[in-house]
Amino acid sequence: MKHVWTQEAKCSDCKGTGIYKGIAEMGKLGVVCYTCKGTGKVMLKREWEDFEGKIELKNITKVTKVNPGICLSEKEAEGGMPYKDWFAGKPFPPKSELRKWYCPLWWYQHENYKQQPNWQECIVVGSFSSCAYFKDKDKCWERFDNERSKKWCRKHT
Repeated sequence: MKHVWTQEAKCSDCKGTGIYKGIAEMGKLGVVCYTCKGTGKVMLKREWEDFEGKIELKNITKVTKVNPGICLSEKEAEGGMPYKDWFAGKPFPPKSELRKWYCPLWWYQHENYKQQPNWQECIVVGSFSSCAYFKDKDKCWERFDNERSKKWCRKHT
């Protein structure tokens, strides 16, 4: 079943005045607010349908947790997991990151920033691929795995 909720609200851009004054409007000049067209109010609208279960896709064969920003296909995405396993609710297996394409810092900035490495040599200016260690990122992944397993062992002993 489809639902629609609407609510009149004060325009947050002009604070309900209908007049916008920003850094480009000098002195005592104001401009009619573009968002509310000078009314001081906006109409909030939210539409949704009842959830009846996750819908299965037929044209997806592989899933990754994130894609931090490059074009990939299922053939190039070494890592991830089969879609059927993900749909069934299985967790991502260990080392399912797209390690061929990303370093640990780049991956975990997107997947879970709390797990990203905090290594002094990982201060990147510009792009991640400009890092001096990026071409040897397999060594970074090895270090990451070793450090993570030590933290896991301390928590569970």
